[in-house]
Amino acid sequence: MKEELRFFEVTPKIILADTTAEIEIKPLAKYATFDSDTDIEVAYYPLEHFSTIGEYNYQEKYMVRAKDGVIQLTQYFIGEQEHIIKITDTATKKSYTFNFYSVRADLFDRIPYKGDLHMHSHHSDGKESPGFVTASCRKIGFDFMALTDHGKYYPSIECQETYKDIDLDILIARGEEVHPENNNVHIINFGGDFSVNEYMQDNKDEYYKEVKEIEKTINLDDEHAKYECASSMWCFDKIREGGGLSIFCHPYWLIDSGYYISNSVIDFMYDNQPYDANEVVGGYHPFEFSSNTLQIARYYEERAKGKKVPIVGVSDAHGCENKDLFGWFYTIVFAPSNEQPDIIKSIKDLYSVGVEFPAGETVRPVGPFRLVKYALFLIREVFPLHDELCYEEGQLMLKHISGDENAKVRLNSLKGQVSNLYNKLFSK
Repeated sequence: MKEELRFFEVTPKIILADTTAEIEIKPLAKYATFDSDTDIEVAYYPLEHFSTIGEYNYQEKYMVRAKDGVIQLTQYFIGEQEHIIKITDTATKKSYTFNFYSVRADLFDRIPYKGDLHMHSHHSDGKESPGFVTASCRKIGFDFMALTDHGKYYPSIECQETYKDIDLDILIARGEEVHPENNNVHIINFGGDFSVNEYMQDNKDEYYKEVKEIEKTINLDDEHAKYECASSMWCFDKIREGGGLSIFCHPYWLIDSGYYISNSVIDFMYDNQPYDANEVVGGYHPFEFSSNTLQIARYYEERAKGKKVPIVGVSDAHGCENKDLFGWFYTIVFAPSNEQPDIIKSIKDLYSVGVEFPAGETVRPVGPFRLVKYALFLIREVFPLHDELCYEEGQLMLKHISGDENAKVRLNSLKGQVSNLYNKLFSK
């Protein structure tokens, strides 16, 4: 975490575009103090230069003085973009750079939430218990999560039951990975209120009858591909019936014999978009990163055709401790609240980005350009503060499942601390 985040409280950092905000820069430690008798030079720069006469016209630098060690500024923030305010103590010559972001009204009314919609526990082929996975998600800064074991819905209920007596700020959604018979397409049911896997098993005759009817609407030469598409469409519809988000998983997953899903099925999915969201970023190991490259390229190609493509990023993690993938890939959703209906609707309304952040590599958000720009700022300037608070909660959640009776009390006392942070960071 850079020193300006560690040693200063700067509020607000996110401002409504084309408005004036009162900025306060408050030192948090003796590392940096401002003497009331010393002139502080202030320089302001928008990252995107606006010019009408062929030259960059910066705002003139000016001087201020601290009051009780705190610097207060009034600044107009032009357009939707990132901004820099650089202050220099004229006595010590020490300079500090602070970053801000101004957004248009639609984004200003939305909070950035991080999460993972595709993970596994030891109830399928993962390593740890549902409660452990849930706590680990909060520990790394996630605001929402769903456990989606292969063919199993009840482990996600176990996630909720483990923490049912604690008022947590992380959204623990139900989910499962849906696997229709003889269908290679993997499907995520995020947030649905019943198991589609169980429904298929309990109503096989209905399933096959309705899939046959759907097949009649599909114009493909390959009969099995036609079945896979119809079967997937049936599952997507059933997930929606339960109030869930249906996700088309890892379309370019490469196995020894080729891509896991046939090209005719992939093309059908992109052409017709029967799903609610596409895994534009999936949980791949380094030797498999070409699959994400293809998924990202295909997403942008479909967008260039004028299509609206809702997207998510997921880890598909099968372990949280000492395992790759967990935390490397995730989704940022810009939503009015962290309630499940708002998260789902915001993804459908194209207010999400998928994020690749493998260990030791540069972060790469994927999605609509304006959201990617904003996400880069948040990852650098806001989420480090957010994640520290989440880490504390995640540690206590782990203690809770280990039998620490005090963890519940301490967790309840932390309720709302992330919301309080955002209330300070947004100029509302």
